Amino acid sequence: MCRRITGHPLRETAPNGMFTCMGVTIHFEGQLASEAAYKDLVGLVSSIAEAEGWQTEPIASAEVTLLRVRDEEECDYTGPVKGMVAYLHEDCDPVRLEFDSDLYVQEFTKTQFAGVRIHLDVLKLLKAIEPFFRNLKVEDEGEWWETEDTRILTEHFDRSQKAIEAELRKTPSAQMKVKTPSGRIMDLIT
Repeated sequence: MCRRITGHPLRETAPNGMFTCMGVTIHFEGQLASEAAYKDLVGLVSSIAEAEGWQTEPIASAEVTLLRVRDEEECDYTGPVKGMVAYLHEDCDPVRLEFDSDLYVQEFTKTQFAGVRIHLDVLKLLKAIEPFFRNLKVEDEGEWWETEDTRILTEHFDRSQKAIEAELRKTPSAQMKVKTPSGRIMDLIT
């Protein structure tokens, strides 16, 4: 089932009419080349996580419904999933490598509150697993994936933090950095 969507839930409209993001997030999607690539990816991520001291846990379920967006239409996938989750930092969304029956993944990881170093760790992990994909598309709201410019990335973090703090001043009862039961982190809840 597909539904047309009109906006991005993590964005707001600035006075100039442009969209701005409240927090820095990495979006990624792609399809693995084969079942062998899946096994190699799990092995590599497990090795990296062990070397870095990150916790991981397997994903394996016979039937799950995942929200997917393709060509700005929401499309639900229902079926088996497998993969793994890596926990890089308590203030970072878990990195979910959750593959459907076509070995396709579409996920995001918010790094806003974990900082530039953890953001770079997530991107380096994605670079390490990129060869296992037929195609891997990464949208880095910090622009490092495209530019490898840490200065630009730092500016995005600073700008997002200032926007969140401005919202907190406008709404003192709002809460910042709220962790959901899934481990996702909400920038701001009013």
